Amino acid sequence: MSFAQQVTGSSHDVHNYGDVSRETIERLQIYVDLVLKWQPAQNLIAPSTIPDIWERHVIDSLGTKWAVPDAKTWVDVGSGAGFPGIVTAILQADDPDAHVHFIESNQRKVAFLRTALRETGAKGTVHPGRIESVAKSWEHGPVEAVSARALANLDLLLNLSEPFWRTGATCVFHKGQDFQREVNEASQRWTFDLVERNSLIDSTSRLLLLSNISSRQI
Repeated sequence: MSFAQQVTGSSHDVHNYGDVSRETIERLQIYVDLVLKWQPAQNLIAPSTIPDIWERHVIDSLGTKWAVPDAKTWVDVGSGAGFPGIVTAILQADDPDAHVHFIESNQRKVAFLRTALRETGAKGTVHPGRIESVAKSWEHGPVEAVSARALANLDLLLNLSEPFWRTGATCVFHKGQDFQREVNEASQRWTFDLVERNSLIDSTSRLLLLSNISSRQI
């Protein structure tokens, strides 16, 4: 059995979650094929999730863009393999005004992200470097939304993304079953409006949408 044949899911599963065009499905398939091609050398995703890559990673990432459909300019922090950033870029690939910025410090993953954008025809720019450094010196225009998945706890994410939400960006963060604990802890340092969206794949996980964020005066 080849490495790619270990995958049991398929692009057809995407149709169960929303209206996705044939062109988008084709781009997502190119992306998944690239992840599987690079995985042995780069360890882009957890090996245990390879058989369910479509559900665990692709479908889970679709919810990011769908949660804030009007947002066109995104920053994906700590992008890694590109979930959800590349998926967001693919979903809005046909919009000439849309763009996703990726911030990633690992040079090998930077190379992968650039390859994925080129091969899928999605629009985006990869910014190599640590999140705090890139964000602090941001000179690439306004941002409407910030995404992150499996990166850090909510308190730290709000700190890292502050240069973006300070200018009005909505934060869209994937969180697992401990999401309520993270919200409670972050609330001790920050005030924010919060909308919880159910995960597309896991009833215990949430997609957290945060806006009107500010730091508490302690």
